[in-house]
Amino acid sequence: MYAVMGITGQVGGQVANALLDADQRVRAVVRDESKASTWVQRGCEVARATADDAEALARAFHHTKGVFLMIPPDYDPAPGFPAIRDIIAAVGKAVASATPGRLVFLSTVGAHVDAFSLLNNGRLMESALRDMPLPTTFVRAGWFMENASWDVAAARQGLIPSYLQPLDHRIAMVATADIARTVADALQSHAQGNQIIELEGPRRYSALDIAAGFAQVLGRPVRTEPVPRDTWEHIFRTQGMQNPEPRMRMLDGFNEGWIDFEHGEAGSRKASTPLETVLRQLVDRTP
Repeated sequence: MYAVMGITGQVGGQVANALLDADQRVRAVVRDESKASTWVQRGCEVARATADDAEALARAFHHTKGVFLMIPPDYDPAPGFPAIRDIIAAVGKAVASATPGRLVFLSTVGAHVDAFSLLNNGRLMESALRDMPLPTTFVRAGWFMENASWDVAAARQGLIPSYLQPLDHRIAMVATADIARTVADALQSHAQGNQIIELEGPRRYSALDIAAGFAQVLGRPVRTEPVPRDTWEHIFRTQGMQNPEPRMRMLDGFNEGWIDFEHGEAGSRKASTPLETVLRQLVDRTP
């Protein structure tokens, strides 16, 4: 039995599918049981838990060979990251109580970096999990290729505003399908101790590459322009963010190059899915 958090999301759902395809039993960890009907039909157990509820997580993790751990995305964290600290405390208690066989945590590129940014969430969780008395794998994934879903409507209009700058600066990106396959393999492995897998796609991509990929898929010209740095805070606050600085510093980190893998491009694992494949999927399923 494997417990899968985030099963209603794009990574967790694909992890569960990979495990089921391998004839493994899956326990779907969900906040809302009404959203788990598809997984029940596929034979999954269901455990209701939020990421900050230690007792519920312990029940979800009990009698499992492994747990896929991911934290809910929080693009607007309060100062001091109190939400992730509550999750860390709950996960620690749950793991100590349930003693699953192993953990696989979906971390992030740049999780080793001390500099302040939104990715401090991953660094804090990694630090807490590193001393757990069970085999633990940290999958440090690059920028999700599926983040380009935010750009589909703009691409159809021919102009994508980009926060990735300079426009020709390439960064590590990876498809969620490749992340899920890596997670499922790590859950079923027999590796001991702590393991770090830094994962990206077959090559690095820039904002210009995203625009060119959309142009190829859509069959029409698509260009991109940088969103001026001095407008970011106003834009994000207009969108409802209360504390945009962590997100802004994350973007700075990608753009300036200090958010990257600990061992650089040479030390990362290369997945097979190219950006163009993901962009085509996004266009095909987005009206």
